[in-house]
Amino acid sequence: MRVFILVLLAFGLVGPAYASVDIGIHLPRPPRLVVVPEVRLVQYVPTGDANLFFYSGRYWAFANGSWHSSRGYNGPWSVVGRNAVPQSLLLVPVNYYRARPGNWSQWQRQHPPRWGNEWGHEWAEKRKWRDRDDDHDRGRGRDNDRRADRHDGRGPGR
Repeated sequence: MRVFILVLLAFGLVGPAYASVDIGIHLPRPPRLVVVPEVRLVQYVPTGDANLFFYSGRYWAFANGSWHSSRGYNGPWSVVGRNAVPQSLLLVPVNYYRARPGNWSQWQRQHPPRWGNEWGHEWAEKRKWRDRDDDHDRGRGRDNDRRADRHDGRGPGR
């Protein structure tokens, strides 16, 4: 019994193991970072052909359909589960992804990727994520409705 408890304690103190993966990002120096205006806490790398972001003291990369995270701009990279990706990163518009998957070309570049489409209904339900409907993508969504309902005297008909 003592041995079993000692083994449990040892595993608890070591913590979870993270496997390093090579996602093909090999930069000669720290990249220039630019703030994403729509999500001001997130910065992106405007050059190169990688989806590389900086948020909350870490580099984040979207590669091969998965998110990866690292303290350094060249890794080592750890795979991040879909449910663990910070919401701020998921809100970055398609336009800031340098290496977009082919199916993203049909989406409006000023909106975030449709993560619910990418990762399935179950993921969207767990994250309480809502994909925009077609009206929103055509500029007739909630944002325009709010503008029309202003109560500051500048709404329609005034």
